[in-house]
Amino acid sequence: MRLKLISCEVLFREMCDAVARSPHQVDVEFLSKGLHDLGGAAMSRELQKRVDETNGYDAVLLGYALCGNGLHGITARTTPVVAMRAHDCIALLLGSRERYVQIVTEEPGTYFRSTGWLERGAGLEQLVMNRTGIGISLDEFIERYGEDNGRYLYDEMTRYQANYSRLVYIETGLEPDASFHDEAVREAETRGWRFEAVKGSLDIFRRFVWGEWESDDFAVAKPGERFTARYDERIVTAERS
Repeated sequence: MRLKLISCEVLFREMCDAVARSPHQVDVEFLSKGLHDLGGAAMSRELQKRVDETNGYDAVLLGYALCGNGLHGITARTTPVVAMRAHDCIALLLGSRERYVQIVTEEPGTYFRSTGWLERGAGLEQLVMNRTGIGISLDEFIERYGEDNGRYLYDEMTRYQANYSRLVYIETGLEPDASFHDEAVREAETRGWRFEAVKGSLDIFRRFVWGEWESDDFAVAKPGERFTARYDERIVTAERS
């Protein structure tokens, strides 16, 4: 088969590994990790545009999880479109939705990192800062909005950090050395969180790029069908548009 993979750059290493081992010809296009931070509707529009511009392939692969409903509404025109069933890329990196649920159930205050999030995160963090103010210091808030309003806004913007107590670094086996592990350790120490490394999985990525789409891990939209977000274990399904 001749396949076109359109993927989030946070999965760059995992997807490249799968493509290099695939028995099929796979052309790859990576998009900025900041795309999903623009919101589900904007993400869906951009991905639909990329899908519509793709011709001459047996299938288009979307290297994304549902990511805030970013896959919702994407329609296959003349070429089948394949997506992975997961709420976010953390479940993909861990190997299954069930393992993700197990880890966060054991300790709900868990924050995840991977090689992709560490080496490609600077641009997204700047985008988040520009749009939300996260990352701005207390002094900057006070300077902008005054003493009372500044302190209130700072407390609201940083409240999310109080919900976390552990940083989990996902190791997939593609790490070139210990640098990413060490960076994750330093981040955990800086934030005052406990650090833990867990073994990830490349299985879903390889089956995705190898064309093994028969399992419940994938949704395939045939020409004339669209992806629909579901609030159940199916996560995303393909239906007639």
